[in-house]
Amino acid sequence: MADIDFRIEGHVAHVRLNRPQGLNAITQEMDDLLLDAWTEVNANSDIWAVVLSAEGEKAFCIGADVSGGAERKTRMALGGGLTGIGGPLVTCKKPMVAAVQGFCVGGGFELAMCADIIVAADTAQFGLPETKVGIIGECGVVHRAMRQLPYHIALQLILTGERIKADEARHYGLVNEVVPFAELEEAALRWASKLNAASPLAVQAAKAAALGRLGHPLEVALMTRFEPIEEYAATEDKKEGERAAGERRKPVWTGK
Repeated sequence: MADIDFRIEGHVAHVRLNRPQGLNAITQEMDDLLLDAWTEVNANSDIWAVVLSAEGEKAFCIGADVSGGAERKTRMALGGGLTGIGGPLVTCKKPMVAAVQGFCVGGGFELAMCADIIVAADTAQFGLPETKVGIIGECGVVHRAMRQLPYHIALQLILTGERIKADEARHYGLVNEVVPFAELEEAALRWASKLNAASPLAVQAAKAAALGRLGHPLEVALMTRFEPIEEYAATEDKKEGERAAGERRKPVWTGK
């Protein structure tokens, strides 16, 4: 099997890091395969949600594979462009669930934070070990940590290199749910089903709007016109939602 397993089941794309012998550290080949996966996810209208997971119990991902040297051969950002570290940022337009277990550190932590929902096994540990081992480079991961964790907790991780366990991460709002490792896949699929119970086009428009003005003042966000939301008004799913409400039934979405 390839080091990245990509498959589509129903309306869910499954992207799985498949290099457990290397603690799922991301190689250049894996970056290429991940970019292919995100490109397909964004282009395929039959894909409504994504589950990002990893093989093995020891680690979700420990970041970039540096066994061949720290220098990367291309300017592609880590994670197939998803993180924005070291190259142009690729945005996944569909809602994403990350299923995390074991070590989730460095660039692997960054990759998990790119997801919209994080489900963690009770074995998960999140951390930024860079300063502890005397390495600090392009800092996408620290900027995400500062935005997704309380100020002092984020700086604790950044400055000490210490890790926090899954229950702590749940307490600080970093993850949505903590489950036993044996139930991780089931939990991730349950979250994907929750996402797909909503109108896929409405979800995509809402995600684009929410993230598109995240770094702006509230008054700027409130005055912004969001094209995906305006375009949604003319879709079949918008009409189906109205029909279903009038007929008091669950809507049947088509993603059109």
